[in-house]
Parts: sequence; C-alpha cells; structure tokens
Amino acid sequence: MGKKWRYGVILDAGSSGTRLHIYRWQDPSKIIKHASIEELNNLPSLENYYTKKIRPGVSTWGDHPEDVGPEHLETLIKKAKKKIPDERHADTPIYLMATAGVRLLPKDEQRTLLSEICTYFRQESSFSLPDCKTNIQVIPGETEGLYGWIAANYLLGGFDDADGHAHGKGHHTYGFLDMGGASAQIAFAPNTTVAEEHGNDLKLVRLRSMNGVSHEYKVFSSTWLGFGVNQARSRYVERLIDSILIQGEHEVPDPCLPRGLRTTETGEIVDGKSKELQLVGTGEFDECMRTTKPLLGQEMPCTDEPCLFNGQHVPPIDFDVNHFVGVSEYWHTTHGVFASKEDDHAYDFNTYQKKVMEFCSQPWHEIESSIEARKTDPFKEAQEACFKASWLINVLHEGIGVPRVGLDDTPVPGINVSDKIGEAAKEKGFLNAFQAADEIDDMEISWTLGKMVLYAAGQVPPQEEDALPVGFGSNTKDVPLDFQHAGSTYNQTSMLDDGDDWSDTAEDLIDHAKAKSASGFLIFILIFAIAAFVFRKRDRRMRLYTRINHVLRRPRRPGSPKKGGGGLSALRSKLFGQRGHHYERVLEEGDFDQFELGDVSSDDDHSESSAGTRFGQSYAEQPNRQEWSRRENRKPREVGASHAHGRKEKSNREPDTVEEPTAQPALRNMMEG
Repeated sequence: MGKKWRYGVILDAGSSGTRLHIYRWQDPSKIIKHASIEELNNLPSLENYYTKKIRPGVSTWGDHPEDVGPEHLETLIKKAKKKIPDERHADTPIYLMATAGVRLLPKDEQRTLLSEICTYFRQESSFSLPDCKTNIQVIPGETEGLYGWIAANYLLGGFDDADGHAHGKGHHTYGFLDMGGASAQIAFAPNTTVAEEHGNDLKLVRLRSMNGVSHEYKVFSSTWLGFGVNQARSRYVERLIDSILIQGEHEVPDPCLPRGLRTTETGEIVDGKSKELQLVGTGEFDECMRTTKPLLGQEMPCTDEPCLFNGQHVPPIDFDVNHFVGVSEYWHTTHGVFASKEDDHAYDFNTYQKKVMEFCSQPWHEIESSIEARKTDPFKEAQEACFKASWLINVLHEGIGVPRVGLDDTPVPGINVSDKIGEAAKEKGFLNAFQAADEIDDMEISWTLGKMVLYAAGQVPPQEEDALPVGFGSNTKDVPLDFQHAGSTYNQTSMLDDGDDWSDTAEDLIDHAKAKSASGFLIFILIFAIAAFVFRKRDRRMRLYTRINHVLRRPRRPGSPKKGGGGLSALRSKLFGQRGHHYERVLEEGDFDQFELGDVSSDDDHSESSAGTRFGQSYAEQPNRQEWSRRENRKPREVGASHAHGRKEKSNREPDTVEEPTAQPALRNMMEG
C-alpha cells in the first residue's frame, strides 16, 4: 500500500534540540494525468505528516560524537521507520541539516560529528542516503534563509496565487525573517530596479509546477551569526558586568529584568542571600532599549554599501512591496507572555511596545502570581521576555529598518489595493511591512518545508527535454558551479502507465472504509471486489485481490502453524477456480532514491495529515499533459506568472500506515507454477 505517496525525512538539528519532520506528497508522475488545469499550475502539494522534537541539540555530543546515535537520534529514526511504510523506505530521502548550534563548534568536531551521524543512519535504516556530504551537513545561514523564504511563500500562496498576493509594482512574494538562539536570517526578492543593480548579490531559485513549467525567482539571503536571542543576551550580560560592576561588589543592576528579580549570569534565579555575582532587575524598559541597541554593531565599517547592521551588506529594501513574515523568536516574542496564540492582530509597534512596558515595569512577585502555566517553565519565559522584546524591536526597526506601524509617518504598506489585487494577502493579514507568524493553515512555517518543496518539485517531469534543473545557485542564466540541486529525479515513463490507477483508488477507498465499522467495511470490500473483478482484466483482478486479502487476513505470530482458508482463499477458489498455469507480473515504479530555524517550545509529537484535496480527487475528463503543454508557453516562466490558489488545509488526525503484504501460501499457489 502507499504506492502513490512519496515521503521525505528531514531533521532540523538546531541549537536547543533536534526536530524530526516527515513530509509526504502524492507522486507527481501518478497524479498529473488526473489533475485539473488549476492544479497543474501549482507546485506539488505537501503535507506535514509527522513531527517530533527532542532535546538537547546534537552539538552537545561534539566531544563524544560516537554516542550521538544511540543516545539522541535513535528515538527519531525509530519513529521515522515506523511512520513510513516499509516498501517506501528505500526511495525516501533522509537529511540532517545542522544550523547555528553546530556552526559554533570547531571544524574538526563538526566533521567527526556529521560522519558519525551518517554512519548511524546507514546502519539503522534503509532510507535513501547516497552522499553523506549532501544529506548530512551544516547548512550556511544563507541557505537556511532561502529554504525559509521558499516555505513561507509556498504556504502563503505567493508562488501559486500571484494576483491574490500582489503588493504592487508587479511584486507578489514575501520577505522572510528568522531568529533563533544563535543566529538571525533575512531573505527577500528585491524590486525590479534593485534586482538589476545588485544582481551579483542574489541567488536564482528555480521551482517547477505540476505542468512542467519552470519558475525563477531572484532572492537575496543573508545571516548574522551571534545575533540570535541567546547569543545576544550573552554579549549583553558580558558588557553590562564589564561596564557597571564595582570592585568588591557582587550585584549588577539589569534594566532588562523585571523589578526585584535576581539571577546569576546564566539566568538561574537566586535569592538575595547569595554572595555570588547577581543580576538585579530594575524593570526600566527604556534603559533596556538603550543598552541593547549598541549590540547591533551599527558603528562597524561598511565595505560594500549599503549595509544594515554589523557592517553587513544588504540591498535596499522597498517596504512598499517587500512585506516580511517573521518566524521563530519573532513569533514567540511578539506573542508569548504579551499576547495569546489566538491574538492574530497585525503587528503594531506602538501597541506592542506599550504591552511590553506595562509587563516589564511590574514587580517580579506580581508577575509570578499572574503567570499562567502555559509551558513547562513559564517563569523562565517571563524573566527573559523583556530582554527578548528589546532585542527584537532594535533588530526589526533600528537594524532592518521596518517602519514602526502606529508611530512612523511612513504609510504601510504604501500601496493601493484594489478589490481583486492583493485580496488573498488582505485575508491572511499580511499587507503590513512586518507580521509575525507561526503557522499558515495549521502548517508550521519551517525552513525544512522549503527544502522538501524543492525536492518534490524536482520530481515533476519538465515540459522541455533541455529544461534547467530545480534548485538554487548564483544568479546566472546557465547552471553555475555552486548550484545546489533539489536532490530528486523525475520519472517520465510512468505518466503513460494507467496500470496502477485502480490500485491507488482501492487504497484510498480501503483506508476510508477501515475508519468505519467492521461490518460496513466487510460489506464494502465484497461489493467493491465483485465490481472490480467484473470490469478488470484478469491480471489486475489478481493484484487487487492481493491487496484486499492482505487487509482482511489476520497476521500470524512467528512460530505459529500455517492455516489454510485464511482471508479470501475460499472466495478466491469460487471466483478464480483452479488455475492450470501460473501468471506473474512485476510492477515497475520510478526510482527516486537520489539526493537541508526556528526553535520551538513544544517537545510533543505531531502527526498531521491533510486530505488530498488538490490532487487525486478530480477524476473528470481533463486535458492530458500533451494537450496542456501545447496550450502553455513552453519557456520557463518568470516571477509573477503563476495564477493558482494557496495552500490547502489539513486535519490533525494521525494517518495510519499500512504495510505492503508478502504473498500468502494460498495466493502463491494460485499465481506460481
């Protein structure tokens, strides 16, 4: 079972933990022939099939890498093997992409750690892992930002629904901001004028929609290592102690802590009797803002104009058309103790700063008594909230230059949105220059999704034989030396084979029926089996019989005696009779075994699967691929040429995984000679 589904396993090895993501999508080569014109214009439709996070991060094993597998990764690899059907393991790619936490390790420790991880994955699973350097690696922050940019635009509809997300000046994609514990990223597609002037600074991202048409985007991506909230806090405390601590004293006033709170340098709460070095909260948020601003490094020389902060070059940002989505700490810090997850109002600087100042001016004992236990350690979140808020505000408005909604005179977004243009963006609340987000249609905005969108798009057969590959690299017309391929391959021939259509349909119906009562399931199976046998050829009837027989047959415990007449063997003898010859057919399938921030607050498992609403449900007669190709412009389409809807919704139900059976003895007697 599960032949129509493709899976991808990717582990986000962050600074605070490792998170397993399993994505799945319907095999493009199997569903193209049934897709509507609207669906053909879209990218492949992915589901977040399963997620699980464990702590701490893999960098903890930097000095004893041989233990990272059995002590840390074993839980996640076992989950992945269990969730994905056995027959899909060999063509399911597995990736582990390490981010800022591992980037801080010495290079030799990085190499040894990654080598141990690759060896462990190959020993403990049969997932596709052809190249350790490609599949198990520390990704640069720029790559992390690019993947995040792809994920955000994929979920928001910036790729599939250009008209619905038009921001003006022919621009329809969103910028991406990410901040974790150790680093921060930015990625955006500049306006046309800036893109021409700064072409050498940009990366060319190439995707492929279901109709085989290529879509190219010119994107800038950059990272600031050491500018995540935890690293920024460490730098802040060090400066504070150096500048304020008086010789012989052990107390240092900290305006970024709530009034009356006492902590160690590392943030552990202490009482006033301790004689060790203490940070004593004064709750002065204005002073907190003033003392955190120098951490941006705006005084650093800019060798390549223009720069944002810390002397880092970034092309000019046109906030009239560049609307940014902030994830990870941008989301947690603007919500968290300051707002609930249900508070989906657009970010407003003036309103947000008032909430922060009201909270941070309270005495710590009042905050303690009013905290709701929304997390495992709500007090830690509360004690860090004021510093994080000041850091986010400074990075966002002083560093990146996002207009202050509610304070600056600059109109935001500064465009005229008509009744038709930008409607989807208006509905989702992303017309402001900045908006924090965690999920879109119940699907997390994670850079891991961006990686898998590329992989799935690479499985779509192109319209042209000489079409350029899916992936990203330097902004050139050809394939540059630094081009990073999607990692997947496509299967052109299986598009012409209708042999598995009934099998795939049977899988959908059987899965649906299994969720109903046992008696209803049996009645459904009998009716469906009789209809299938009447209208299908003999060999396909046999294949369908095998699937249904497997569903009905009870598993035999190891060592128990074999019994005849199990499953549908009696019914088989009635319908098939005794066969005097033997027939065997081997089904062929495409081989796809080729071929990288944010920390989350929950360590819970999440199994999430959406119904296949975009593909596989329109079985009315549609133009076939050849007919559609003649209607379309066969040249790669530039940015802004897509006209489809955004992402679909999904349910929170964990889908069942059903293993493909081996042939039973009774069935084997019937099919072998």
